[in-house]
This record gives sequence, structure tokens and C-alpha cells, in this order.
Amino acid sequence: MALLSLRRKPLALLCAGGAAFAGGMSAPVLAEEPDAAPVPVVVVTGSRIEHDSFDFPAAIDVVDAARIGNAQLRVNASEALAAVPGLVVLNRQNYAQDLQISSRGFGARSAFGVRGVRLIADGIPASMPDGQGQAATFNLDMAERIEVLRGPFSALYGNHSGGVVQLFTREGQGRPTLETTVSGGSDGTRKIDVNAQGEAGKIGYVIDASRFDTDGYRDHSAARRDQALAKLTMRPGADSRLTITASSLTQDDTQDPLGVTWNTFRRNPRAGEIDATDTQVPNRTLAERYNTRKSIDHQQGGAVFEQRFGADRLRVTAYVGKRQVIQYQAFSRGFQAPVTHSGGVVDFDRDFYGAEIQWMAVRQVAGGKLSTTAGLEYGRSTDDRQGFENFIGSQSGVKGALRRDEKDTLSNLDPYLQTEWAGGPWVLTAGLRRSSLKVDVDDRFLANGNDSGSVDYSRITPVFGALYKVSDKLNLYASAARGFETPTLNELFYSSGGGGFNFQLAPARSKHLELGAKAQLGDDTRINAALFQARTEDEMVVDNAGGGRTSYRNASATLRRGAEVSLESSLGAGFSARAAVTLLRATYQTGFGNVGAGKRLPGVPRANAFAELAWADPAGRLSAALETLVSSKIYAEDTNLETAAPGYAVVNARIQARQSVDGWRFKQFLRLNNVFDRKYVGSVIVGDTNRRYYEAAPGPQWMAGVSAEYTF
Repeated sequence: MALLSLRRKPLALLCAGGAAFAGGMSAPVLAEEPDAAPVPVVVVTGSRIEHDSFDFPAAIDVVDAARIGNAQLRVNASEALAAVPGLVVLNRQNYAQDLQISSRGFGARSAFGVRGVRLIADGIPASMPDGQGQAATFNLDMAERIEVLRGPFSALYGNHSGGVVQLFTREGQGRPTLETTVSGGSDGTRKIDVNAQGEAGKIGYVIDASRFDTDGYRDHSAARRDQALAKLTMRPGADSRLTITASSLTQDDTQDPLGVTWNTFRRNPRAGEIDATDTQVPNRTLAERYNTRKSIDHQQGGAVFEQRFGADRLRVTAYVGKRQVIQYQAFSRGFQAPVTHSGGVVDFDRDFYGAEIQWMAVRQVAGGKLSTTAGLEYGRSTDDRQGFENFIGSQSGVKGALRRDEKDTLSNLDPYLQTEWAGGPWVLTAGLRRSSLKVDVDDRFLANGNDSGSVDYSRITPVFGALYKVSDKLNLYASAARGFETPTLNELFYSSGGGGFNFQLAPARSKHLELGAKAQLGDDTRINAALFQARTEDEMVVDNAGGGRTSYRNASATLRRGAEVSLESSLGAGFSARAAVTLLRATYQTGFGNVGAGKRLPGVPRANAFAELAWADPAGRLSAALETLVSSKIYAEDTNLETAAPGYAVVNARIQARQSVDGWRFKQFLRLNNVFDRKYVGSVIVGDTNRRYYEAAPGPQWMAGVSAEYTF
């Protein structure tokens, strides 16, 4: 189901959906022409070709540039994606660990970064071959749209594709423009962004640079993030196109506030967990004692070349990048003493690269159009990884003795084939992919034994979908697939009981089913609905977690069943409404260990929703909106015996103004989040052994910004 940006009447954003439904904040685009007809939403995710989302047999949403950028700082993807049904995007208030993103319950176990959901930016993977990705690398300042695919068709994107989130940045065109945005808000938050775009000859260009700073809502959570993007678009010939992108993300000494116990959260949501073993400074927190922090330096570049041969098309993608990380974790000295431990300081340099070649052929067959896409995707990453003790003598939080030294290599080589036939009222789609992952470890620190080894995973994942056009206003569809999710490198690092690499950890295998309907009610309302189910064997779950070190095991079978409904409507007189509701029952189908059958999967709410009510004046000069976010409780561990993060309902408000004078365009916004000061847990750290599961969300927050753009 996709939320279509209707443009028949001026839209703005947001919600007053009461205390029952939630999901996120986003905003319909302001219409340029109040009486314009609805504009179809064209997507490429899922089908890999330009396609009207209304006629594609899958749940897919499009978040456009207005919804990404209106009255937002454009720092976290949660600002825009929280409104997408089926997707849970939790802001940890911890820039050292990135967002927590799950799609229909896949990826919820991730303690940091994104797993189980495939990330792509401008056609280039933002996920490594093992499925680990970082949403922080997305440049939201220059985003044109984000496409979010859920359900069976995600399997066509390979390993770890419980869902697909694909970002597309804008392309330079027309006369040159220069824009500056300055914004700030609560807790010392401030951001400045400068960008330029335009077209010189046959070359379109986009350049962007930003700096974001925050003191952080939680104790010991200050961060600085520098981000940059450059993009060139060229047309070497009438039927060819070349796009070159380069981006960077730098975060130096980003503080990590860690999770806290339930008692600490109730006492003070901002507070960190007191280190009871600290005999030097009473009441000092773990984060303070070990100065938990993380530095990231990430650069990557890529090129996409397309050549059309009539209706057929050749597409070639290549990319290369480097990521350097050093992280100081909260391990006590006593816990570090055994020589088998790899230390509390993680230090790695990663080089990665990849390529994809894809051929699409279009033919007329049996009275309909047959579009067939064949491709081959290759990816490789190599880590030079070291671990150190995080103390010297009596001083904690400094790099000490070497405890780990290894070279980790990941690679995948995935061929795929996808075909679609559209004729009359039918759209039939089928696909096949061989997903693979090869892991190779060369252990160079032998004082604790030799953990060298390798493991290969592979599986063929078929997909089938059918859509029937009941009328011009109603489409029904069904789809099915087999999914495949290998362990990430981080999930292989430790065996239960403190051992080395866990090469016995098996990949999860799943079967997906989906039934859906897409309907246009009149000229101004669209509603989408889907029922879905996923059965998984060998689900990977947290076995032991503490101090930043987590081991995993294979559990029993799991079952995810749920429903999604989304609605968008233009109400007239400048008002618009949007709502998205997700119901999901994710349980262990059979028990394992001390976890009984029927227990809920941690990190997955049973219900979450979003609603917005917005108003905009016909000229688009002023808009205002309310939005409501609601979530049911979330369990933090498999037995469901520990206190769950309670459900909540949060109301946000915003207002935005625009002016134009000659070549100048000005914008101002003011946003108030959590207007009624709801105290709630924003995210959980699944399975933490020390029961420090909870990460608090902020109380009332304000943010404001101004921007000026000049067209030369």
C-alpha cells in the first residue's frame, strides 16, 4: 500500500488522530495548482522499471521531497518514514548507534545500525553484503523521494531484504540556485546546510554540505555530524545517461548514552545508568566512567550508466567506499580480564566495492506487454579489525592492550531474473534470485586461539505476484515469496559462553504471503490495505548481550501475521488528512529454551499508527498541521517477563510559511513535538543481559528554521 501525494487541492500536513494510532511525521506536498488532477506515483523499487505504484502487486509507499523536508531538521530518516505503514522507525536519541528500523517485524533485533531491511541510495547499496546498513548515510537535505517496499517482493533484493528503503536525491536542472538553511531547537540542537544546484550545458549538478550539532536529550549523548553530497548527471547521447555521486559522513567522538534499567528510566528519563562497581567516583554512570563514544568516517562514490535501445535498456552500476570506525564500549575491567575477551574498544577500517549489470527487454506477447529484467549483482567488503582493552592502569575509556586482530571479508554474487506481463485487467509478475554470502575470517591474534575460518550461505528465492484491475478505481493483488536472511558479521563475532566466531549460526528461511487492495475513492481519496503472513525457520535471536557484546543463536519457528491500512484524502477548503495503521502479531510458533510458544518477538509493537490533519492556504504561503503518533507496548526480551516499554500516544504540531521576492524564495518553520509531555520509551535494546533495555524519548521539544534560496 502506498500513500499517494494527491495534488488536486493544496495539501500541507498532519494529524489530529487522537490517542489511538501512530507512526510518524511527514507532510503531503503543497499543490502548485489547486485544481490539478491527481498525479500518479511512479516507482522503480520492486519492479526495477518505471511503474505506477497503483498497478504494482506489492505494498509500496513513496515519501516525497515535501514530506521529507517540510518543517523538519532533515537529520533522521525517522522524521519522514515513521508515517509509512508496516515500518517501525525508532530514534534511539543515540547518534552513536543510528536508527532502529524494522519492516513487518524484520530487523527489530538490531542493537545498532539497520539489519533485515535493505538500504539503497541512488541505485547504490547502503547495506553491506551481509545486510548491515546505516541510515545515517542517507542525505535527506537533497532527497527527492524515498520508496519503501515491504512484503514478498523484497526478496528480489537479496539477503536481508525483509523490506527495502530506497532514497533518490534530486538532480540538478535549470538555472543555478543557491540555498542556505539554518535551524535549531531544544537541547542545544542546531544545523546549517548549504547547497547549490543547476545545469551547465548538458551536465546537471548538485552540491550539498551540512553540519549538525546537539547536546543530546539524554545524559552523555552529544553529537556532531558533518555530511556532504555531490552529484553529476550527464547525457552522453540521446538515449544514454550517466549519474555520478559522491558522499561523506563524519562523526567524531559521538557520545553513547547506553541503555538504562526500568528503575532508572522511571526516576529520570535523561539519566544514565550508575556504575555500582565504580569505587573511584560514586554515582558516576557507566557512560561517564568509560567515556563511551564512537567516531565514524564514511565515504563512498558510485556511477550508474543507462543506455536505451528502443524499449530495451542496459544499466550498469559500480561503487566503491571506505568506512573507519573506532568505538569505546562499557566493559568493566573484571569482565575484560580473561584473555579470550576481544576488548572494549572496537577499531576497524573497511574497504568496500561492488557492481551490478542489468538488462531489461520489452516485448509484446499474447496481447500484452512483457518486461523481462536479468541482472547480476556483486558486492565485497574487507575489514581490518582490531580490539583493545578500554583501560590503562586505573584509567578507563582509553585504548589499552591489543586483544583482537583479524581480517574479515564478505562477498556476494547474486544473479536474478524478473519478468512482468501486463495485459487487459491482469498484471502478472514473477522473479527468481540466487542470494549468497561468503564470510572469510583471518585471525591474526592467536593468544586466545585461532578463530580463522569461513562459511558460505546460499539460497534461491522465488517471487510471484498477480494483480487484477476490478475497475479503474480498484485493484486487487496477491503475492508470495521465499525469503533468506544470513547472519551479519557482527552476529557471527561471538559464540555463547564467551567463545569466538559462531560459524554454526544458520541463516533464517521464510515464506511470505500477501493479499492487498488499492482503491481510489472519488477524485480526492486513496486507500490501500494489505493482509500479510511470514513463517520463518531458524529465526536468529539474541543469546547473550552485555557491554556492547552480543551473541546470537537460532530459535524455533516464528510467525508474523498482520494488516496494514493507509488513507490519504483532500478534504476541501485547504484541508487534507492522512492515516496509516499497522496491526502485527509476531510470535514464536514453537518454544525454545525458557521461551514458551506464543511469546511475542521483542522490539515489535502489536499496533502502531499515524494520523495527520493539515491545512494550507490556496497560494501555498502558509500551512499548519497536527500529527498523532501511537504505539502499543514493546517487549525487550524473548520471555516477555521483563517490563515492556509501555504504549504511548504523542501529539506534534507545526507551522510553515513561504515567500517569494524576485529571484528569492524564503521559508520559515516552527515545530513542537510531544506537545503534552508524554514520558515514554522511544526504543529498546533487545535482550540486554544487564537489563539495560530502555532508551528514553524526549519530552516536549521545539525546533525552528529559516531558509533562503536565490535563483541566478
